[in-house]
Amino acid sequence: MKAARWHQAKDIRVEDVPEPEAGPGQVKIKVAWTGICGSDLHEYIAGPIFVPVKAPHPLSHDIAPITMGHEFSGVVDSVGEGVTKVQPGDRVVVEPIYACGECYACRHGIYNACEKLGFHGLSGGGGGFAPFTVVGERWVHKMPEGLSFEQGALVEPSAVAVHAVRVSMMKVGGKAAVFGAGPIGLLLVEALRAAGASEIYVVELSPQRAQKARDLGATLVIDPTKDDAVAKIRELTTDGVDVSFEVTGVSSVLQQCIDVTRIEGQTVIVSIWEKAASFQPNTVVLTERNLKGTIAYRDIFPAVMELMVKGYFPADKLVTKRIALDDIVAEGFETLVKEKSHIKILVKPGE
Repeated sequence: MKAARWHQAKDIRVEDVPEPEAGPGQVKIKVAWTGICGSDLHEYIAGPIFVPVKAPHPLSHDIAPITMGHEFSGVVDSVGEGVTKVQPGDRVVVEPIYACGECYACRHGIYNACEKLGFHGLSGGGGGFAPFTVVGERWVHKMPEGLSFEQGALVEPSAVAVHAVRVSMMKVGGKAAVFGAGPIGLLLVEALRAAGASEIYVVELSPQRAQKARDLGATLVIDPTKDDAVAKIRELTTDGVDVSFEVTGVSSVLQQCIDVTRIEGQTVIVSIWEKAASFQPNTVVLTERNLKGTIAYRDIFPAVMELMVKGYFPADKLVTKRIALDDIVAEGFETLVKEKSHIKILVKPGE
């Protein structure tokens, strides 16, 4: 079968690989749609970040080149010995986590912070940019009736946003700012609406992404090339927002995220960073503000799908392009690098 494999930065190739089979405790999935994630784009532009290159990943036991793709939906094709959670024909999504189950984080239920954390399709395992993939039974979730496969491919990135809001200080009626209206930033707008935020301010350069944020219910979208975003938001909120979310990975933006919060407010860092960032610690110390990091998600996929059934995270507003696997580099990765108007590009790995 064909698969899109990461060899090194700027070098993703569609090539033939053996079709996988489900072993004991595993589920073989026929992939329907797979989204190109911001993390995939980071690997393409500046990787390796999560891709193992010097030694095999301790849990997947794979080393580059690896098949990419971790935002996907599909149908159970077959199951291995001992699998009882799903059966062939079930419509499913995959929580693409590798966790050891033994470290402090795993023992305390915080498996997304596992010291050996990896992601199926980033750290090995044979990802969703292929017609078939195999994952452990634990990580497979049945899709509710009425949820399309396209919508299913958005569960993973939506879970990132929902988890970020869940672990933040945001309360019903609170005020929030989102810096960056890429896919995760837009999904954060949706998650904040679901959480009952009364005001959601978005800071974004791209006119197309700014309009998407408005369509999804942002209170106000600010172009930082035209207005001082921090001053504008502080003026409108009087004291600053309760929580800001950093979703750009740009060093100068981190300080703005801190400055826009109220005394004892919180900045949640959602981005995966390609290089170090700096900020003035006194802006945290002298106002007793809080910094919070968040990675991926935990125990949240079923809740995200129920929100989708209620109309949140709509694929028709977020998916901007659909492509075939053979076109994944030119029409997928390169398009996302050059055209900031795109939100989510979905790949169909096979027929």
